[in-house]
Amino acid sequence: MTSQLIKNNLRADCESCFGLCCVALPYAKSADFPVDKESGSPCRNLQADFRCGIHEKLRDKGYKGCTVYECFGAGQKVSQVTYKGLDWRKQPEKATEMYDVFPIMQQLHEMLCYLNEAKALKEAKSLRIKLKDIYDKIEQITNLDAVEILALEIPVYRAVVNELLLRTSELVRSKVKNGKKIKRKNLVGAKLKRSDLKGSDFRGALLIAADLQEADLRLCDFIGADMRDVDLSGANLEGSFFLTQAQINSANGNDRTRLPSSLKRPNHWR
Repeated sequence: MTSQLIKNNLRADCESCFGLCCVALPYAKSADFPVDKESGSPCRNLQADFRCGIHEKLRDKGYKGCTVYECFGAGQKVSQVTYKGLDWRKQPEKATEMYDVFPIMQQLHEMLCYLNEAKALKEAKSLRIKLKDIYDKIEQITNLDAVEILALEIPVYRAVVNELLLRTSELVRSKVKNGKKIKRKNLVGAKLKRSDLKGSDFRGALLIAADLQEADLRLCDFIGADMRDVDLSGANLEGSFFLTQAQINSANGNDRTRLPSSLKRPNHWR
């Protein structure tokens, strides 16, 4: 997926959002956050203009979790479309409802993001009509009012989308005739430096703190993989798919790490 193929409405636009992720979502004191916060309680760093007061220093202040979160554009959709620009401060009676709608919209936009990528893959040409049909249907759903969104059965849509994304993954990875296609999902701390893993399915894999330095990770499926603190120094991820900026932000790498063109090298990488 190239950068121009990522629709702007599927990227977070914090300037058009009411800081929903900073209010609606809870977090616990951990390696990712320095304090506890309950759902519906504004983060202590959220300013009156809905901007983060420590945005440039999040990692230094212990808010690593904020740097690896992605709403896929759900924040601005809820803020500007569902609630027509009226924030939770102006209409406190709608605040709880807004907080409940946001994570549902996030799931819908996440599905749209993956479907949008799948549609653009030449290997998935045979599935393009089905991918477009479900994409259009979900996009229409995101324009429903709050009550209708809260009544949605998200697992039903996830099941349909997941089946199509699985078939897309198989089509792309089938290009790799040789190479070690790892099948284990628990790869926490795994030592895989310089491994040939081209065409592997890392769907839902736990890659926490794994050593993937200089590994061949081309044409791999990374959908839902937990990549916190994985070492990608010198690794080649070109052509890999269903890989998000948030996943890359949670990993470690260097100037020799080769990424898909749609993703940016995080500032904290060496």
